[in-house]
Amino acid sequence: MVVAPHHLAARTGARVLEDGGNAIEAMVAAASTIAVAYPHMNALGGDNFWLIHAPGQPVIGIDACGAAAENIALYRDKDVIPQRGPCAALTVAGAVSGWQSALEIGQGSWGGNMPVERLLEEAVFLADDGIAVTRTQSENTVKKLTELRDVPGFAETYLINGLPLREGDRFRQPRLAETYRRLGREGLDGFYRGELARAIAADLSKAGSPLELSDFRRHRALLVEPLTATVSGHRLYNMPPPTQGLASLMLLGICARLGIAEAEGFDFVHGLVEATKRAFRVRDQHVTDPAYMDVDPVSFLEDAALDALAADVDMAKALPWSDVSSKGDTVWLGAIDGEGRAVSFIQSIYWEFGSGVVLDETGITWQNRGVSFSLDPAQQNVLKPFRRPFHTIQPALAQLNDGRVMVYGTMGGEGQPQTQAMLFARYVLHGQDLQKAVNAPRWLLGRTWGEEATNLRIEDRIDPAVIKLLRAAGHDVEIVGAFDQIMGHAGAIALHPGGLMEGAADPRSDGQVAAF
Repeated sequence: MVVAPHHLAARTGARVLEDGGNAIEAMVAAASTIAVAYPHMNALGGDNFWLIHAPGQPVIGIDACGAAAENIALYRDKDVIPQRGPCAALTVAGAVSGWQSALEIGQGSWGGNMPVERLLEEAVFLADDGIAVTRTQSENTVKKLTELRDVPGFAETYLINGLPLREGDRFRQPRLAETYRRLGREGLDGFYRGELARAIAADLSKAGSPLELSDFRRHRALLVEPLTATVSGHRLYNMPPPTQGLASLMLLGICARLGIAEAEGFDFVHGLVEATKRAFRVRDQHVTDPAYMDVDPVSFLEDAALDALAADVDMAKALPWSDVSSKGDTVWLGAIDGEGRAVSFIQSIYWEFGSGVVLDETGITWQNRGVSFSLDPAQQNVLKPFRRPFHTIQPALAQLNDGRVMVYGTMGGEGQPQTQAMLFARYVLHGQDLQKAVNAPRWLLGRTWGEEATNLRIEDRIDPAVIKLLRAAGHDVEIVGAFDQIMGHAGAIALHPGGLMEGAADPRSDGQVAAF
């Protein structure tokens, strides 16, 4: 089974499984397709992170986050890093290295043998033949046109006669199709150390990015030990820094200590929101490139630390909240194969369309993850050569105490740990149906997906009586649409001990669950 926020990606992954591939091979295929079908959310010019489970084996994490360029001299006379354009394209794209690193497992100890050309063939076809523009791509092009129109390569790629593509228009990306063919011929490492890498570096330099070929040759994806925590007897996994995976685990660890008896009422919403605030404050104070951290993130997952944070929560009153928050655009995908091997995967270019830079020869859209750095030397995430940026993105995986294995996640910046917690709490702790847990009304503390608000936005399907109680407790509540895009695109697959799989895709997305 494969779940993805675009149906073409889910179907691509399922075809690989049907042809005898494993969950990692299916995920590489699905990831390559969604980089074609959802270009405003992710691209070859972005990063990704993996959690990989095999029965009886330790869970493996892959950190495919690209570091800042070595040469950052052009920022010395700037107060802030430009949010769009070539100066925003200052970190190496790690996504392809993540695919490569995962395949070393999937085609090593897992015994997979599908050629890279086979895994990328659907992406090649769709980039050449075209995809139907989704509503979210069309709306985001219109919304961000003023700041992206003049960025090198953007108009030539995402506009027709100077106008945004409309929903349902055919969108062809022939340069990107050829890039996928080159990856099939040269191998995935060619993105960093082959002729393709030279072409990418030359295009970035021509556009005005500080990235150079030496930055690509230095890059490697990292195998990492995931963070883990036990919540109500269930073992949860997430990614370590530089991601906000720590906040996701802390949030649920705090919430489990608040004595919430049932889902959907005031205590459920208020408790999760207040747990979010405590987890985010730890994240914002400490999480950065682990090479620059002076504290072990595991210490925040110990019982004493979570007990203290839970004790600080007032179950009748909201903690005032005006903290700075982060935004981001991302895709989460999950896959489980017939051997019970599972992948939780997330891929991102940070903001919608990333830096907006589209490379001339390769058609690759480049991320703007590096804008999360600060140019103030007193700040925690100050820009330095080779430093890895803070990431909002992080996939989630859980091994439940009844033998189920669950992969789950979402896009949405600040909303990711919050939605992960809602989904897990509803499905696991309160016994809701998996699809109902994904469909259920959500809320968002902070901002996401290009928004600036830092209040508590709640979908209008939540009980008005609960909203009244939240306001009385001091929450600054804003009502939004019934299935609002700002709440992200969630998904999940759960594998039961007997072999049954259940999956759920978000009605807020263009996705589906694909199985055979």
